[in-house]
Parts: sequence; structure tokens; C-alpha cells
Amino acid sequence: MEVRGLKDAPLSEAAGLHQSFVRDLKRGKAASPKLSSAVRLAQALEMSVEEVMSWADGAPEGKATIAIAGKVGAGAQVPVFDAYEKGAGPQVECPAGLSPHGIVAVEVEGDSMEPVYSAGDLLFYSRNGHDSVPSDVIGHRCVCEDIEGMGWVKQVKAGDEPGMFHLISLNPGANNIWNIRLKWAARVKLHWPRELAKKS
Repeated sequence: MEVRGLKDAPLSEAAGLHQSFVRDLKRGKAASPKLSSAVRLAQALEMSVEEVMSWADGAPEGKATIAIAGKVGAGAQVPVFDAYEKGAGPQVECPAGLSPHGIVAVEVEGDSMEPVYSAGDLLFYSRNGHDSVPSDVIGHRCVCEDIEGMGWVKQVKAGDEPGMFHLISLNPGANNIWNIRLKWAARVKLHWPRELAKKS
């Protein structure tokens, strides 16, 4: 909670647990939770119960890593995803408080997303479905792939027809894309400036 800057109330609401229970548990004044409560807390933190337990005495020793799936840009010449063979690409140390399960990263290429994202920055996201554009991505900054296999980082908006989307550039001087079909889109969970990335 401290690493993510979470307060008692939002976490207890997300887990469906009483705020005083979460507060007392955090302070070590409550008994160990039932398994069902532990699972709900872990899900609210987007972690497994095992990961939460490994943080019981502070940050765990083992350094989990996340795969970098490829590069992404906002301009016309955008590299495709999956630039590396499965498992052969670089890994980045998992940011504190972010679960490595189901999370991948892409590296920003070029300066077309300045000043929001810079070349070399990493964007972490999670894809719920391999080929889907969930309704909760609309209006948010997303990593997405169009039907031509090009990767983008844009704000996704509903298009003029069902199944079509507008991609709004993060840089006011860059071009927007209107009424495009997407294979998938996923909200950016975390932006990490290149200076923080520890690649291996």
C-alpha cells in the first residue's frame, strides 16, 4: 500500500472489506485474515496471495522481471509488436508494487509522444483478452494494435461506427487517426521513465 500510495478506504472498498479491518491488519492489530479475505485483498492489489505474503516483512529479496514485448510509437512509422521471439526479448526489473503476472512492457521509440512519454520510456500494461477492445479503455491512454499489426500509444475513443475507434495523439502537434479497426487495446498501468528501467 505504501509503495503504491494506497489509502485504507480505496483498498477496503475495492476488496469489499470493512475499512477498520484493513486499517487494523496493516497496523498488525488484527488476526490473520481468512483465506477468502486474503484473496480479496490480493485481487484488489492485483497480486497473488503469495506475493502479498512475500511482502510481509518488506520488499522481497528476489527480483521479479517483466518481458519487454517490443517497441511502440505514435508516428507514422511504428515498429510492430512482438519484435522479439517469445521469451527472447529483454526483461526489466518489475517495479515495486506491480505484480509481474500477466503484465508486459513496451518501449517507446521516437519523440512523437513528447512531452508525455519519451524515447526509451517503458509502458506497462495487461491484456485481458488477446483480441479485444474492452469498454473500460475508452477515453484512456492505451497501448493498442491495429489490424495491420502496427503498435500505437494513443487515447482511444469510440469511432463513428460499431467496431471503429478514434486514436487521439498524446502530442497536440501529432496526427490523430479516425475510424480505425483495432485488434486489441489495453490501458497503460504504469509509465516508467527510461532512467528507472533496469534491463537484463
